[in-house]
Amino acid sequence: MIKTSRPAMAPLLAVSLAALAFAGCGSSNSNSSSGSGGSGTQSSSSGGGGSAKADPAVAGMVPSKYKSKGTLTIAADATYAPNEFIGPDGHTVVGMDADLGNAIAQTMGLKADIKNATFDSILPGLASGKYDLGMSSFTDTKEREKTVDFVTYFSAGTSFYVKAQGGPNVTSLADLCGHKVAVEKGTTQQIDVEHQIPKCKSAGKAAPQLTVFPDQNGANLALSSGRADVGMADSPVAAYQVKKSGGQFKLSGSPYGTAPYGIAIPKNSGLDKPVLAAMKTLIKNGKYKTILTKWGIQAGAISNPGINQATS
Repeated sequence: MIKTSRPAMAPLLAVSLAALAFAGCGSSNSNSSSGSGGSGTQSSSSGGGGSAKADPAVAGMVPSKYKSKGTLTIAADATYAPNEFIGPDGHTVVGMDADLGNAIAQTMGLKADIKNATFDSILPGLASGKYDLGMSSFTDTKEREKTVDFVTYFSAGTSFYVKAQGGPNVTSLADLCGHKVAVEKGTTQQIDVEHQIPKCKSAGKAAPQLTVFPDQNGANLALSSGRADVGMADSPVAAYQVKKSGGQFKLSGSPYGTAPYGIAIPKNSGLDKPVLAAMKTLIKNGKYKTILTKWGIQAGAISNPGINQATS
C-alpha cells in the first residue's frame, strides 16, 4: 500500500471500513486483520476470484522444495480492504491480494495458504522462512529490495481523506502542516509524514501531529472520532474506505507518489521467475483483470510485470 502496506475484524463491511466499523484493513492484531501471529486461514477463491488452471510451463519452473510441499504460504495483513481483509466468516482472508495469490499458486500447480499477519512482521517472516510470499500491498522500493525481491503486479498512489463535513482541504504533503494525521505503522505514508515534519518547521509552520496505529482500522477510527484531521492510505484503499463510510469521509486532492506494488519474495528462493511467469500468464488469459474488476480497482492494472522495478 503504499504500504511500506493493516483488529480483529468482523464481517466484510466492518473490516473494510473501520469507518463502518468504526465499529467493527495495514498491520495489526492477531485476530481478524493483522494479528501479531496471524490467523492463518486460507483465503477463498469464490466469485470473480475463481480458480486458475495450472500452466505446465510455469509449474516446470517451480523449485522442487515448493513442488514437494505443494503449497505456497502467503502472508497478508488483512486490514486493508479491498486489497486484503477478513471476510464475513470472521477469519478467512479475502480481497484482491487473496484472489490473486490463489490464482498465482494455482497457475504454478500449487495451492495457496494465506496467513493473516501484522504488516511489519511479514518481511522478517519471509527472511526466516515462515512465509513463502508476502502479498500485502507492498510498495516496491529500493530499500526493501535490499532484503527481498519483488514481482510487480499493481500500480497505486497515496490518497488523503478527511471528514466529509468540516474536513481540511489537503492536496499535498505541505498541507499537512499543523494537522493531526493518522497512518498505519510501517507504511510509506508514515515515512512521508515523518519527512514532512522538519519541512513544516523550516517553513515556520506547525509540524503535523502524527499518530501511528498498528492497523488501518485504528487510523480510520481516529479520523471518525476527531482525534485526527487527516487520514492517509494507498489510493485504492482510501477510495474503498470513503465509499464504505456511509458519507463520513471524503477524498481530498488527488493521489500522489504512484508506484508499483510488489509480491515480496525471499532472496535466492528461486520463486521470483515462476511467480513472474504466473503473473504474465494471468494477465494474458484475462484472469488478472477479472480479479481487479471484481474489487473495483482495475484502474491500477499493469500490463508489464517485472522483477525489482522500484525507481526510488
